[in-house]
This record gives sequence, structure tokens and C-alpha cells, in this order.
Amino acid sequence: MLKIYNTLTRKTEEFQTLEPNLVKMYVCGVTVYNDAHVGHAMSALVFDIIRRYLEYRGYTVKHVMNYTDVDDKIINRAKQLGEDPLKLSARYIADYAADLKSLNVMPATSNPQVSKTMPHIIEFIQGLIQKGHAYAATNGDVYFSVTSDDDYGRLSGRKLDDMQAGSRIEVEEAKTHPMDFALWKAAKEGEISWDSPWGKGRPGWHIECSAMNLAELGEQIDIHGGGNDLIFPHHENEIAQSECYTGKEFSRYWVHNGMLQLGGEKMSKSLGNIISIKEFLSKREADVMRMLVLNGTYRSPLLFNDETLDAAQKNVERLKSALRPAAPSASGLSPESVSAIASTAETAKANFIEAMDSDFNTAGAVAALFELSKIINNARDSGATDEQLKSAQAIFRELSGVLGLKIEEKQGSGDADAFINLLIEVRAEVRKQKLWALSDQIRDKLKELNVTIEDSKDGTTWRYS
Repeated sequence: MLKIYNTLTRKTEEFQTLEPNLVKMYVCGVTVYNDAHVGHAMSALVFDIIRRYLEYRGYTVKHVMNYTDVDDKIINRAKQLGEDPLKLSARYIADYAADLKSLNVMPATSNPQVSKTMPHIIEFIQGLIQKGHAYAATNGDVYFSVTSDDDYGRLSGRKLDDMQAGSRIEVEEAKTHPMDFALWKAAKEGEISWDSPWGKGRPGWHIECSAMNLAELGEQIDIHGGGNDLIFPHHENEIAQSECYTGKEFSRYWVHNGMLQLGGEKMSKSLGNIISIKEFLSKREADVMRMLVLNGTYRSPLLFNDETLDAAQKNVERLKSALRPAAPSASGLSPESVSAIASTAETAKANFIEAMDSDFNTAGAVAALFELSKIINNARDSGATDEQLKSAQAIFRELSGVLGLKIEEKQGSGDADAFINLLIEVRAEVRKQKLWALSDQIRDKLKELNVTIEDSKDGTTWRYS
């Protein structure tokens, strides 16, 4: 039974969907005003892995990831560049979609945009006013009344009285309680705006996601996801306005990923310590970023530096070794040995599933992949043929695919492989004669040709690097 941690209840719970075999999952996307960074990549990868595993377990997943294309940051950035805000956001949406494709992130079922959801947003706000949960202020803004929701604060564990302490109402605001939040903002001169019953303006941030979610997935969903920096106020406010509007539980499970940290600090544009996805991919392969995420726990902070990236790179290279072909001179294993390989491969698969069923324990799942890789490599070193490796390698490809890894062993031509095998045999003879300098020279020259040699007590293996 799959179990996941629910931020709302602070418990790990059995996963049960609203409808049989269907998962409705909404994940907060990016605000598109600049290049997306590797912090955005982390969140996208976490929920891509979750989605892939849910589908592997037989669920159909309706995965909605929105684009916030109407926002103060977009407006300010567009003014700096002298560009239309919606054209600016459209350009960055296309860029981010390309980044996700490069990271092997599956396309979402749908990607709603705020600018294209305006009628739903206005209808939502009108409904909240009619139900007594929102009010139009004298300045043209519309606010949600937090005191109208008795459960306000339960996601973040905050009490309204504590939140009110130290807060104040700005002079230009016309809200009745310091914690009331804007559903609609009256237009300012020169800003993009839309017509509404309350005059020209644009929506507040929180109402956008609730309206897009309702339009795409309906009144109730199974999973709402995003970074843990969104728990308050964004997700807290989403719950309040959505449940006050529908009178129903909004999301059964709230899933939040930890933040990517660079030098001990959260990575963000506001701190100026960002590394764009494009910059990362110009230096490292996509599997390295995914492996970095897989090596950790999705709910915890993730340290991003050369040391952790190098470790992730080594893990990727270790896994690639499982897909190396058998030696041309392989004599084959006994039927009993082949049967034992199949049995241990199935055990590794069971360990993989057990780990992922435990709140998407990707580190445990990767350990199972290493276990399977070791099984395959030992069989190859013992003389297994390609045909005898095929079944275990198929399971390896299946499981690595569930995690979204594109593990591919680089291949050379048949003649090149034969020549490398010959050099390995020559080097083995050289090592028997304890001519270590010559042995190291052969190893280093092959390394220059992107061929890595690995010596162990079981012999010497090689791979393209």
C-alpha cells in the first residue's frame, strides 16, 4: 500500500483517491518573468517522479501545472525591458517548457494560465462575496475575510490571533482585518488590467490558483503540491477561499518539497544566488540534476554544490555500467546461475517498489537500482552473454525509467570495442609482470579517449565515459 506524508495532517497516510485509479494532482508552477533556475527544476523533478511512480502503480494521473503570467514581478520586468507583459510571459513560458523537456520532465496534462482564466476568476470572487466570505472595498479592491473561515491557519498551524499580532493595515488599504488578502486589485495607471464588476483591475495571486484548479480538475482533488515556501500564505489562502466557495474539502493530500540550497541559503531570484536551468545543462547532463534530487528526501532541503553534484555524477556513471554489453568472448553461465540472476533481479525490483511505496523514498529506490546493477555486473564478469543479461537489464531499464532517468551506456563500434578489449588483455598481462607504470600509462591513454577502466578483485571492466 502506497503511503504519503500529508502536510495538512502532519502524518504519513495510506493513499486513497477520490475516484478509483484516478489521481487529480495540481502543482503550483512558476511565475514567468525571467529564466527558470535549478530551484524550479527541483520542484518540477519531484512531482515528475511522483507522477511517474503513480502511473507505474496503475493510476491515471491528471497533472495540472499552472503558469502565473499576471503578476507584479512580470509587470515590473516588462517595464524595464519596454515589453508587453503578456508577450514577456509567453516568451518565458516557452523557455521553461523547453527547459523541462531537456530535464526529461513529462508534459503536464494541462498548463492553465492566469490571463486565460479571467472569467473563472471573476466568477469565483463573485461567489465568495455572495457567500459572505469576501467584500469589495472602497478603493476598488476585493478582499477575502479571514475571520469568515473558522479553520483558517490549519495547514501552516498558525492561529489568526498570533498572525494578527504585530501586523497592521497600511494607510492605502481598505481591508477590515490585517490578515485579509486581496482577491482583486484595482488597476493602477499604466498597468495591464481587465474589466470586472468592481472596475478595471487584475486578480490577486492566491485566487488565481484556486480558480485554475477548479476549472481544470473540479471542486476536489487528490494531491496539491508545491514547494514548502508556499505553505503560508499561498496554500493556506487557497484552502480558505476554495473550501468557503465549494463547501467541500479542497485537497485530500498536501505534498511539499523542500528548498534547494546554495551555500546554506534558499536559492531564489530575490537573493540573487540563482543558477539557471540552461546554465546547469550547459555543464552537466540532465540525469545529474535528477540524481541529485533522487539521492535526497523530497521533503528536506537539498544542498546544491560541486561536491553533491559530483557525487550525483558518479552515481549516474555507476548505473550506466549495468547496460554494458557482455564481453565478445563470454562463454555463458549455467541454467542454474541464470535462474539465480532472474530471482535476485526480481528481489531488487520488490525492494524498489517497497521504497517508493514509503512516501516516495527515492534514495531507497536508487539503492535498489545499485543492487540490480551489481547483480548485472557480477553476472557479466562471470561470463554471462548478452542474452543471459537481457532480462535483468530490462528490469533495470524499467525501474530507472520510473524515476525518469535516461541511463544510456555510450557505445562504440564493434571494431573499437574489440580493440579496447585487446588493450585490457594486454594490460592484464602487464600487471601480472608488475609493470605498474606501463599499466597506468595504458589506463591514462584510454581515459583521454573517454574510456574508463575500473579494477576490482573480480577483474577489470571498462566503459565509455
